Amino acid sequence: MVDLREAELPDKMDFFESTDPYFDWIANEGIKRIVDFAFEDLDTVELGPWERKGGKGAVVHIDNAHLRNDMHVVDIDPGGKSEPEHHMYEISFYIVEGRGATTVWMDEGNKQTFEWGAGALFTVPLNAWYQHFNGTGDQKARYIATTNAPPMMRLFRDENMMFNCPTMFHSRYSADEDFFSGNGTLYNKRVWDTNFIPNAPDMALYGWKERGAGGVNISLRMGKNDMGNHISEFPVGTYKKGHRHGPGAHVIIVKGMGYSLLWPSHGSPHDGMERVDWK
Repeated sequence: MVDLREAELPDKMDFFESTDPYFDWIANEGIKRIVDFAFEDLDTVELGPWERKGGKGAVVHIDNAHLRNDMHVVDIDPGGKSEPEHHMYEISFYIVEGRGATTVWMDEGNKQTFEWGAGALFTVPLNAWYQHFNGTGDQKARYIATTNAPPMMRLFRDENMMFNCPTMFHSRYSADEDFFSGNGTLYNKRVWDTNFIPNAPDMALYGWKERGAGGVNISLRMGKNDMGNHISEFPVGTYKKGHRHGPGAHVIIVKGMGYSLLWPSHGSPHDGMERVDWK
């Protein structure tokens, strides 16, 4: 009898890393890797050289072998630009600091460029070419990007396929000038379909009583991605109901102050509880 179930992951993280194409890629890139789950200030995360990005950067993830996605933190020098790139994993960008522009294309003769500033949220369609430009001469631009690179690299197990695949997914992209305009379509009263949000902290949100009294929320559908995003807001002195999910949710605080309580799913809230303060 052959057991065709998904192979069990090794118990030891170091053994898992030594046999995993995602961690092999990090080693081949020669980039800084940060393993943590909370950061007091994303502006102050220390980065190292990252040639592929044309500047400084780091890969961030939690200490968990079941990685479903990761986070890249990247700086673009004043007046600088990133290297053009495309890849077979999805990616969503949030601008932490600075202002600039991004050019996206699938065909060299049909490029489109849109401008962004701190608080902008956008996606680049799967395997489309893109390049970022810092629009100031005296200030760095910093962004974070969530990706589903870990499972995609484990699926293909081939860096050439990941970064040199010639297939362009035109069903996910349009060269129409409206594609990155910030326009969108609202579905089901709180699902916003768009590719670019100029200022996520000030975006209009909608009621969702199931997640806590007085809270408002919007679910984002961007670039026909499998990865999802949502924005939530809570009145003063209230909270979001306790819940859990698989590893990989990246929570960015864009306004306000408060804290989160975290504890293992297999125990009571008092077993190993940690408080993470944020602003």
